[in-house]
Amino acid sequence: MSVKAVVLAGGRGKRLASEPGDLPKVLREAGGRPLLSYVLDSLSFIPREDIIIIVGYGRGSVTARFPGYRYAVQESQRGTGHAVLCAAPLLSGFGGTVLVTCGDMPLVARATFGALLDAHRAGGNAATVLADLRPPEETELPPFGRVVRGGDGGFARIVEARDLTAPEDCASRELNTGVYAFDARSLLAALPAIGSANSQGEIYLTDAPAIILASGGRVGVVSRALGDETLGVNTPEDLAVVDTLLRERGSLT
Repeated sequence: MSVKAVVLAGGRGKRLASEPGDLPKVLREAGGRPLLSYVLDSLSFIPREDIIIIVGYGRGSVTARFPGYRYAVQESQRGTGHAVLCAAPLLSGFGGTVLVTCGDMPLVARATFGALLDAHRAGGNAATVLADLRPPEETELPPFGRVVRGGDGGFARIVEARDLTAPEDCASRELNTGVYAFDARSLLAALPAIGSANSQGEIYLTDAPAIILASGGRVGVVSRALGDETLGVNTPEDLAVVDTLLRERGSLT
């Protein structure tokens, strides 16, 4: 299976405490290394030239720190779907699988990416969503979007956390991780169809699987208990937690 990866790394990280040089979020350090370095390590089974990093704020710092990768520029922050759309020219003509992940999630394991890709291939899917399955006894769920199933038990849609209002959507125990596998042609066809009718007025990549489903594509879900793997970094508190976990795991260089 031919695979390219798209890594979302264009954010500034406004909620993080300021650091010298006002670094972009993915260059903030945990365990002695930039957040993005851990993501790229987990993606190292994919050749560098097949990894596209979406950059925006402070892009010169990112490209200088991580040479040898391909880069696409998101000039304005208009959502995750818009970010991937910025990479579309670099995916043109590609007929394999596109793995999409976030540059501020340093704990996702290589094995998890592998399991997602394996399920995507085995299911003959046009899109496959990685969901973090939470147990019934966990009463307070983190503010992640939810994967919602249809009456047949299959994928129906993803609802962003800010847009959760319907009780049946809130009842889902499957959290959207922001990690996906897409058939490249299906993804490129869906991206222009994504609207911005949501609370943030942004173009959400989370809408792409439902668009693909509506067009007749098969959409699967890999649902598993992921524990700390889904932790992203948005605040100084998040960064401190991730730093502790990485140091405990011996990831310090």
